[in-house]
Amino acid sequence: MNLRNATPAMTPKKRILLAVTGASGMAYAKTLALALGENKNIELHMIVSRAGYKVLEVESGADPRELTAQAARVHEPEDISAPCASGSWIHHGMVVCPCSMATLAAIANGVGSNLIHRAADVTLKERRPLVLVARETPLSQIHLKNMLALSRAGAVIAPACPAFYPRPETIQDMVDHFTARILDQLDIPHNLSRRWGEED
Repeated sequence: MNLRNATPAMTPKKRILLAVTGASGMAYAKTLALALGENKNIELHMIVSRAGYKVLEVESGADPRELTAQAARVHEPEDISAPCASGSWIHHGMVVCPCSMATLAAIANGVGSNLIHRAADVTLKERRPLVLVARETPLSQIHLKNMLALSRAGAVIAPACPAFYPRPETIQDMVDHFTARILDQLDIPHNLSRRWGEED
């Protein structure tokens, strides 16, 4: 092989899987999907549960296509033969945002009744990043036990908690800041929000 004439290998895109379940917090899901989908270095795959679409309608009245428009591919939640159901499908991180307590419990106990559960289980067993944006309050002992089990298994539990030190002026400001924290967990650069100690 003539190395002088070889074409330089292109840097592969970072493949990220975003799952959306039926918990409150669709503003986070929409902002995260947009941030990931618009990043030219990201190949975004999505799974949205039926309950997720329902909550999206209730909270915002948005067309479901608005949520998934930026995705390279949307996988059906019942399709357990989808690529992301297998550990041989390489990706660089999965986020469940928002993550209902039912979904969290299923993942914590290895109950893979749909593609979201299965993909999360695969992510854990392959030691890839799994971020669960838990959305519930108050938390019962069952919720806390499941979160602890998942944290010990390697998942990041990131409750949807808005911060006020950036002095947000709008709800979207708070959403942006929390979305930035999720992107940090995936080591994805962004300019959604300023960091503590940084100037505007």
